[in-house]
Amino acid sequence: MELGKNLLPEDYVEPTCPLCMNADAVKRIPLQRVAEKLDEYMGRQDFAAARRHLTYWLAEAESCGDRRGMFGVHSEWMGFCRKMGEGEEAISHAKAAMALVDEVGAESVAAATIYINAATVYQAFSQPTAALPLFERAQAIYHRELSPTDDRVGGLYNNMALTLVSLGRYGEAYELYKKALEIMAHAENGALEQAITYLNMANAVEAEHGLEKAEAKISQYLDKAADLLDTPSLPRNGYYAFVCEKCAPTFDYYGFFLYANDLKERAREIYERP
Repeated sequence: MELGKNLLPEDYVEPTCPLCMNADAVKRIPLQRVAEKLDEYMGRQDFAAARRHLTYWLAEAESCGDRRGMFGVHSEWMGFCRKMGEGEEAISHAKAAMALVDEVGAESVAAATIYINAATVYQAFSQPTAALPLFERAQAIYHRELSPTDDRVGGLYNNMALTLVSLGRYGEAYELYKKALEIMAHAENGALEQAITYLNMANAVEAEHGLEKAEAKISQYLDKAADLLDTPSLPRNGYYAFVCEKCAPTFDYYGFFLYANDLKERAREIYERP
């Protein structure tokens, strides 16, 4: 073990033994604290610690019989595996979370979030036909339960549009992208999400028309995305670094090499902060 490294509970505490528990009481894991600690690890790119953290808390939730906790940790696992490019594992956690969705109510906003997370996993690993029904189910819940201007609705539109592009349904995708831009224009720090949307639109117009015919529109979208990423008021935190890292390859792909390198440098500086 590296000298001076702080030990974490998951390094030395065994998961709770179910035989030692009161059968009539379920010990709940601290889901909010689990999520906050995971964000901390991901913010400094300590992926080994993040994996250990999630492994520990899923085992703890299972040992406690905390099905709601299991549901929450499987959801966090989905995002982690998607970021790490682990498709099989991501889909496994998506299925596990879906099997537990009744713990929060299958037609609740919490369930809709899981449908979106699972759909995003399927989309990320080239299964758009599996993703779309989940997005549609989430959309029905969000439209019923949330304000049309809620930024969660904007996030849904952006992700759902990616799947529609994959299926060649470009007109529907552009409509959702436009709606996402309108919603995120009024969200706190929504410029980051708008930048991602413009880059997604650049990819969509290329997919529909080809690189040569779409060149002017692509440049227009990339310029708008860059202006948004350069917004002075945006906090330069871990999420900003994540977005810069996520956007850089698209700028690289379309020949905006200097700006792509600048985004990578911004992310690196944030991640290397003490």
